[in-house]
Amino acid sequence: MASSMLSDCSSCAASRLLPLRRAALHPPPRFRPFPAAAPPQPRPLFVAAPPLPLLPRTRSMASFSAAAAASADPATVVADAPAAKIINGKLVAEQIREEVRVEVARMKDAIGVVPGLAVILVGSRRDSQTYVRNKKNACEAVGVKSYEVNLPEDCSEDEVIKHIETFNSDPSVHGILVQLPLPSHMNDENILNAVSIEKDVDGFHPLNIGRLAMQGRDPFFVPCTPKGCMELLHRYGVEIKGKRAVVIGRSNIVGMPAALLLQKANATVSIVHSKTKNPEEITRQADIVIAAVGVANLVRGSWIKPGAAIIDVGINTVDDPARPRGYRLVGDVCYEEASKVAGAITPVPGGVGPMTIAMLLSNTLESAKRIHKFE
Repeated sequence: MASSMLSDCSSCAASRLLPLRRAALHPPPRFRPFPAAAPPQPRPLFVAAPPLPLLPRTRSMASFSAAAAASADPATVVADAPAAKIINGKLVAEQIREEVRVEVARMKDAIGVVPGLAVILVGSRRDSQTYVRNKKNACEAVGVKSYEVNLPEDCSEDEVIKHIETFNSDPSVHGILVQLPLPSHMNDENILNAVSIEKDVDGFHPLNIGRLAMQGRDPFFVPCTPKGCMELLHRYGVEIKGKRAVVIGRSNIVGMPAALLLQKANATVSIVHSKTKNPEEITRQADIVIAAVGVANLVRGSWIKPGAAIIDVGINTVDDPARPRGYRLVGDVCYEEASKVAGAITPVPGGVGPMTIAMLLSNTLESAKRIHKFE
């Protein structure tokens, strides 16, 4: 039954998809390769940082719905069981933003360069406008210069690519982001492939994904949400090497790159998806679980190995008449159940969500450093 509930989408906050088609393995005509003489080199995926203390679990999280409670496994959910520790994504994101702010100021003082991020928004979707506004505010807070292009819903694909090419050749722009989803008459792959790989701070270019998948290679950029998941594990001192990890969901933007990152960190990785048989049994073997499937409260307490670290990427709305807006946000993991079994867990909200923009800022800074050879 659980298998039929799984889907391969990611959370609503991670609605940006780049299909990896066979044709995309070859650079399109607009692809601009690095100069042959001195190609910039990728930096290490993660920089070691002192582990953060795991925070005590608070009791303020809203209880899950009566329907979810009725389906819980009483053998797993024990009222007096010790609570998991919270992996506080909001705290880590604030620390990363401060680190970026300091480095941006140092770079400006040393060589007079300010990292620049360009965002292209097509149409007037409210959620997309909100994401773009949040990114702009985040840039301003850390000293990154932001550029924005707003195009009408009915503009042509060529018009979008023209703006991308302008930013590709603009030396003041170090990162380019095309806000997705795009209108249905546009081909996402054509547009995203037009972004120069040197400025692909979203990490969606197929050549970046290809480098991530290869042994002995590092991508120039890692997609922001999976990079944020790994950063949380690293900064909280969760051991990955030699551990069993399960990624629930196989989207190009979260699930697949997260599995590749865990593998690069020497975990033994399984991917659970919509066609997986017995997903509960597979997940229960994991020391680390990353859930990114977009199904509210899918992962129950009975799925969790005692002491496991749980990273919940899902952001889902469920009806809640007691809330002013009539709904509340929950993850893909049933928090109230899993927190009684897991050793550490990210809450929703306040877990992975704040990390995505923080990683975007980090990628933009790294791009500027690489382009200007600034250490």
